[in-house]
Amino acid sequence: MRITVLAENTTRTPALEAEHGLSLYVETAGHRILFDMGQSDLFARNAAALGVDLQAVDIAVLSHGHYDHGGGLAHFLEINKTAPVYVHRTAFGAHYNGEKYIGLDTALQRHPRLAFTGGEYPLAAGLTLYDADGCPVLFHDGDSGLTRRENGRVFADDFRHEQYLLIEEDGRRVLISGCSHRGIRNIVSRFAPDVVVGGFHYSKFPLDDTLGSYAAYLSGYDTAYYTCHCTGEAQCEYMKQWMPRLQYIATGDTIEV
Repeated sequence: MRITVLAENTTRTPALEAEHGLSLYVETAGHRILFDMGQSDLFARNAAALGVDLQAVDIAVLSHGHYDHGGGLAHFLEINKTAPVYVHRTAFGAHYNGEKYIGLDTALQRHPRLAFTGGEYPLAAGLTLYDADGCPVLFHDGDSGLTRRENGRVFADDFRHEQYLLIEEDGRRVLISGCSHRGIRNIVSRFAPDVVVGGFHYSKFPLDDTLGSYAAYLSGYDTAYYTCHCTGEAQCEYMKQWMPRLQYIATGDTIEV
């Protein structure tokens, strides 16, 4: 299995651009998967520079309902005419960071290529989506400050719109998460995968004993971690003291798992 980073906050490749967001291209034995589309058409421009044919994608997944993961959705639907896009049924909710709307373009929610998901949702042999509601909250990482609005009321976002892709291939279990808003420790304790790829949402955390304890917990699993985006580069480097199997991936990077 090969995973290529089409868009992420950073890049180590001068010919590629970066933006705050995430988009991954996943090649399995039987499928070409686009996991998230960043916040613009940047993922597609970088894909072209990398020689990735997005028209050949046969499955697309949107991890949750935030603009920095689904802002490029309309562009993907234009350039790829066949692949279904799997979106959680609550992803088009009104999501905010303070007064800033951080949700998706609601004009797209009736597009015929969108397939709405929930619970445990099989996509194909060895490919399954799981939503956040099935993830027990054993650990609390504090208040994210993100909210959802419904019927004129404001609620703390419980991230019910988040989903994770589990790929089972060659005896290995690879879990891909966009931002892990439900808590990366909760997610790892639920799945105990061989490999995790995605953001941990730790970029605003101080480099202290609390973050160290989170890293030590994650290191207790026999899991290789490839992180990015909302984890934060400084936080990743700090966590490596406890997590020797942790790596940061940037725009243009390709990993074999």
